Amino acid sequence: MNPRLVTTTVFGALSLLLSTGAMAQTTGPTECAPINEAQVGTLFERWNASLLTKNPDKVLANYAPDGVLLPTVSNKPRTTPEEIRSYFVKFLEKGPQGSIDRRIVKIGCNVAQDVGIYTFKFEDGKTVHARYSYIYEWTQGQWLIAHHHSSTMPE
Repeated sequence: MNPRLVTTTVFGALSLLLSTGAMAQTTGPTECAPINEAQVGTLFERWNASLLTKNPDKVLANYAPDGVLLPTVSNKPRTTPEEIRSYFVKFLEKGPQGSIDRRIVKIGCNVAQDVGIYTFKFEDGKTVHARYSYIYEWTQGQWLIAHHHSSTMPE
């Protein structure tokens, strides 16, 4: 075998191994964005305040690009930003404002769950009690809603 070909092959393989190892070292473990229970509560308040604007784009800004909404007054799961926005166009016409009645928060690495019971009051004086779940994820340098489910109480 040609000694020059062997040397080139060995150095090529060695170079590949070293660069692969260097890439693996720079990837490192995922850093967890800090958040506590009170801060999770402010994420709901941010979403709730966006309802007051009656601007569906302001509400949509709270959702991750791949977020999912299982809304209270629609049978259709909303799985794209366009579908989520479309839901809020109609929902915001009612002038909704929510308040938390009971909350359970669980926090993980770059994910936070806020589940419980909330009450919505509308401009026409109607009130709706509902169950909710918000799953927030740290994405694009901020906490956004990855999953939001809301359903009226069964009774």
